[in-house]
Order: sequence, then C-alpha cells, then structure tokens
Amino acid sequence: MKTAITPTRAENFSEWYQNLITAADLAENAPVRGCMTIKPYGWAIWELMRDELDKRIKAQGVQNAQFPLLIPINFFNKEAEHVAGFAKEAAVVTHYRLKAIDGVLQPDPDSKLTEPYIIRPTSETIIGDAMSRWVQSYRDLPLKLNQWVNVMRWEMRPRLFLRTSEFYWQEGHNAFATHEEANADARKMHKVYGDYMREVLSISSIMGEKTPEERFAGADHTYTLEHIMQDGKALQAGTSHDLGQHFSKSFGIQYLGTDGQLKHAWTTSWGVSTRMMGSLFMTHSDDDGLVLPPAVAPYQVVIIPITRDENADALNAYSEKLGEQLRDAGVRVLVDTSDMRAPDKMWKWIKRGVPLRVEIGAREMEENTVTITRRDLGKASKRTISDSELLSEVKNILKQIQQDMYDAVVERNKTMIHDVADLNELKVALENGRIGFFRIKNEQTQNEEFDGLMEKYKISRRCLDDNNPEYVYVAKSY
Repeated sequence: MKTAITPTRAENFSEWYQNLITAADLAENAPVRGCMTIKPYGWAIWELMRDELDKRIKAQGVQNAQFPLLIPINFFNKEAEHVAGFAKEAAVVTHYRLKAIDGVLQPDPDSKLTEPYIIRPTSETIIGDAMSRWVQSYRDLPLKLNQWVNVMRWEMRPRLFLRTSEFYWQEGHNAFATHEEANADARKMHKVYGDYMREVLSISSIMGEKTPEERFAGADHTYTLEHIMQDGKALQAGTSHDLGQHFSKSFGIQYLGTDGQLKHAWTTSWGVSTRMMGSLFMTHSDDDGLVLPPAVAPYQVVIIPITRDENADALNAYSEKLGEQLRDAGVRVLVDTSDMRAPDKMWKWIKRGVPLRVEIGAREMEENTVTITRRDLGKASKRTISDSELLSEVKNILKQIQQDMYDAVVERNKTMIHDVADLNELKVALENGRIGFFRIKNEQTQNEEFDGLMEKYKISRRCLDDNNPEYVYVAKSY
C-alpha cells in the first residue's frame, strides 16, 4: 500500500520522523549549526500549544516577565553544582565588536569583554539575582514568575524539535517562605503539565520523580513527565524542580519573617519546550503524515471543493459560505480554493494532519450534502451528511477525535510497559530487541551490572513509579 512518508515507521522510525517534518512543512535545519527554522505551519502549532499552557500557568497565580539573554559568567560560578550541569553545553560571548582584518570580519581583539557572558541555557541564576532584590519581606512571598523565551545549549547531535542548540520554552521560577510550600508547588506544576498533555495534546504521560542520578543540577527533587514514542523510546516532555535553598543561598534571596528573623527563601523551577512538539508528532502521526489533536491543529477543518472549470465559481462560493458558518462558531477552518488538483489538495492536508476533511463536489452541492473524513481514522470514517448538520457534527467529531487520540495512546502504552523481576530478565528482554519501558525495583539498578547494561544498550533510569517509588522505569530515550 502506498504511503506518503517513506520509509515507514516500521522500516526506519528515525528517518520516517525526519521526513514527516519535511512533508508536513513544519521546520528545516537552519544555516546555524544545530539550530532550526520553524516554518509558519509549525509555528502556528507552537502558538496554540503555548497560548493554552500560558492560560493554565497564569491560573496558578504566576506572572509573566522577561529576563536577559546574556548571563554574567560569575553568576554561574556562584552555584557550582548548577554550572557543572551546563558547562559542556554553554555558548560564550567574549567580544562586543567586529573588525575587518585582512578583509575578513572577525572579533576585534580590542573589544574583548573583561567578563564573558553565557547565552541563556536556563535562567535560575539571573532570576535568582532579581529575586534577591524583589524579595525583602514575607509579604513579598510567594513570588511566582514565568518567561517564554529561547535558550541555547550547544547540541552535538541535533534533531529537529527533539534536540537543537536553540529551542523555545517557558521557564517558571517561584519563591516561597517554607520548604513545604515550595515542594507542593513543584508537585502542583508537575500535575498542571500532566493535565495539559492529557487534555490538550492527547498524550498519556508516565509521571514520577527522577532518581538522584538523573535529577536537574542543583535540585533537591526533580519531577518529570516521560512519553513513550511509537518506537518504544522515552522522551522527557517536561520537568518541575524543587530547588531547596541552593539558589536562594547562592544569590541572597532572603526575607524578613513574621518573627523578625532574616531567612532564606525556598525556590522552584519548571519548564516545557518545543521538544513537546517532537513528542506530539511522534506520538500520534502515521505513515501518511502528521496527525494532530484538534486542540492544537492550526486548521481543525479543511473544506475542499472538488471543482471542474464550469462549476468552480459556484462550488467555491458554496464552500466559502459553509466555511464562514464554521468560523463564526469558533472552528478554525480553511477553505482550499487553490487551483491544485483535488487529490493533491487532499494529500497536502492529510500530510499536515488536519483533523477533519470536508469534501464538496457538484453532486453534494445539488443535494445540500458534504462528505466528511476524520484524519485519525482515515477512509474508514468517510461518510456523507447534510450541510445543515455540518456545524453540530463538526463540533461533536472534533471533541471525539481529541478523546479517541488520547485513548489510543493509553492502549498502546499498555503494550509498551513491561515488569521485569531482575537484571537478568531485563538483559534478556533487551537482547531480544523488546521495546518500551521496563519497570524494575530501583535497588536493582544501583550496581555495576546495571551500569554495564546502560552503556551497552543505551538505556537510562527515566523516573520512579509515582504509585510505588520502590520501582523505577528504565528505557532508551531521545
């Protein structure tokens, strides 16, 4: 059977993913090494993802702000454990001027900075510096801040959306008077992410705490959301960190308590990035292209008039009228009146993952009907309804697609999570090429034998089981 994306997922999942990005016109590699250019259709998906999450963040009493892109290197030196986690990925600004030397522009030797700057890999340090000024009294707490920005972490093995040197994200940074409040906040934002991914992205997350070996540099606790891709690999989709008092002590975030004593605040940080887009695409898409949940589809419906020269104007006008009715009801709809052949139009929007196609030919116009097809179910869902039913049917179908896509992920995940009794059983499963997450007692991973398996099979501890922290999930990852 012919498919739009070759090779197929079964033949070569990695290459399929790269070709999916191209076929759906989402992004391309930039001329800057390791970076990407997100194209308009891809950016429209990110905007929908971002705007919905931003509402949920603000509902938690968080305020948006904006902090500098460049961070003084001495800020990182104040938090040794933190800088160790990012030192190998840091991009450093050392000069402030260019000069033509032998006809070639290069950094002017006379413009060398007395102190280099780090291009923002994350903002705990510079936000901690601001908090040290903004927090003076217990009345200033809690302080809850968030920013939507780009960050830079020099990536040696880039892959569009999954690992790029520059990427986009939100990073939240909160400060509290007590450790109990801070830890509760880190856990709450963890749940906010889980709800968002379930309700908006139609993705079921494996949620739990990172083991000490895997937690964020400088954190007391890291809570993660792990997604299982169709090839069985893990993708870390978001994290929330209880930072204890590490950063408040390093940057002097202190407040005068109700007892008149000066105390250090307790801080958290939490973030998700454009990596979520990679997870979204790999979780739902098929060999014909992108499959998008309606909540984040730039066009939830595409109307395709199937015209001939003699009826093109009338069919296009009829299609535009139906499209306007849907737009007035809040549906994101595109009426494709381009001069492409109808089959080419259909393939274009199949590859781009539009949840619902509405096809209208001369016969449908005469009979006041339309033919509708769900992207997630393909030809099996094709049926004809009256145009008077279109509005109510579209709303019901879009809601059903959103739920059905989530249910499909839940069912697939059940086949990808395996309990193993010991390291020998884990080793046999890996040797036999079994894919997915392996659930094993965490104590069994605290030895050299497991370290050897990690190196040989490129697996890692993803997170502790939230329902039973004695167990840990182990998997290969992106």
